[in-house]
Amino acid sequence: MASISSLGVGSGLDLGDLLDQLRSAERQKLDPIMSRKTQEQARISAYGRLQSGVSEFQEAVARLNDDALYQGLAASVQGEGLTASTTEDADPGRYEIAVTHTARAGSLASTRVADIAAPLTGANASLDLTFGDGSTTRIALAEGATLEDIRDTINADPDAGVDASIIHDGTGNRLVLNSRESGADAGVTQMSFNNLAGGVALEEDADTHQAGRDAELEINGIQITSASNTVEGAIQGVTLELDPTASGETLSLVVEQDNASVKEAVTALVDVYNKLKSTLGRMTAVTGDAASAGELVGDRTVRNIESSLSRNLVDPVGGGEVTMMSQLGISLQADGRLQLDVDKLDAVMADNPQALRDFLAGDNEDAGMAGRLAGTLGLMLGDDGTIQSAISGSETRVSSLERRYSRMEESIDSSIARYRQQFSQLDSVVARMNSVSAYLGQQLSMLDSQFNQN
Repeated sequence: MASISSLGVGSGLDLGDLLDQLRSAERQKLDPIMSRKTQEQARISAYGRLQSGVSEFQEAVARLNDDALYQGLAASVQGEGLTASTTEDADPGRYEIAVTHTARAGSLASTRVADIAAPLTGANASLDLTFGDGSTTRIALAEGATLEDIRDTINADPDAGVDASIIHDGTGNRLVLNSRESGADAGVTQMSFNNLAGGVALEEDADTHQAGRDAELEINGIQITSASNTVEGAIQGVTLELDPTASGETLSLVVEQDNASVKEAVTALVDVYNKLKSTLGRMTAVTGDAASAGELVGDRTVRNIESSLSRNLVDPVGGGEVTMMSQLGISLQADGRLQLDVDKLDAVMADNPQALRDFLAGDNEDAGMAGRLAGTLGLMLGDDGTIQSAISGSETRVSSLERRYSRMEESIDSSIARYRQQFSQLDSVVARMNSVSAYLGQQLSMLDSQFNQN
């Protein structure tokens, strides 16, 4: 079969250009299909963003529906030098804490060494350490070790019980040992060198000894000691962290319901819902211009989701003193967004925390506003839920459009092949006609010449 470029050679007609124009006209039949496919793909992407937004709202709802949120306790301290944290084992209570002094680690320094690089030890040298509980540790030292070598050997020993450093006091260099743990028992009390090199005088300087010390405090008049400034177990479920500035101070500790976490969870619900409403607003925006309008304008799935969520939010919850979210300071605005009155929420949490819990979480996971919302959101986000069904429907339509596109392409290619064959035949016919015409013209010319000669 002749190629497109050869069409018209015999006839002199521009059949190749005509065939290109016919092909272009035929392929315009594909444009509506591509446009529909693009729209459906945009809808799938929008449904994905919608699914993500609803999932985020579901997480905020789940937090409000968790009993642990309302059972949590928080510790607050009045005064400086003390912080406190709670675990699930804590109970509400008020405590007065008088700190006599905080815990500290023991320390001890050696006598001075003039030359920090001078060898100090002989063969089989060692350092013996004694601690407040009477325990001892021996650290082997290499022969010819300098003060720096001794420091490094101590620090490399995980069982040494002390950390070593070197301080220059303006006259000479001292090896300084600090207990790795605070408290009287863990405090280093003595150092003793064995088998030093000849002429070397290195020993502890007793005047530099700072004994390890336990923290001492009273909690509601009860004497407490702790080897560490982290005091655990004195108050069940509460850990106290003492700062050195706490020495001599009397502080107040209150362990009570963690209203801050509840408030944070309620605020998060409002914020996430409003974020979801913004997402829905962009997806359903009517601009008068198809190119800039939302991908889900007039979409039934979106309308059902919006109506279901707003109904779940405003419908009353029976069984408690608080029955409407407006009583908590949460109101549904004309634009569909939520607005939170923080002062009103604070008042309910302070005056009637149980009523707030009953309204939000109820007495089981299906009760309360959060439980009701959780059920609705589960229907939206399930494998066979509202959103996934919408996604599957669009994906099915995309597949159908792709098959339709392929069939249309095949039809167009068949039509173009037929046109090409017809044009080729036309080219041949016109070429033969042109040839006959030329022949007849030649014969007539010859007859006319013979006639003129006679």
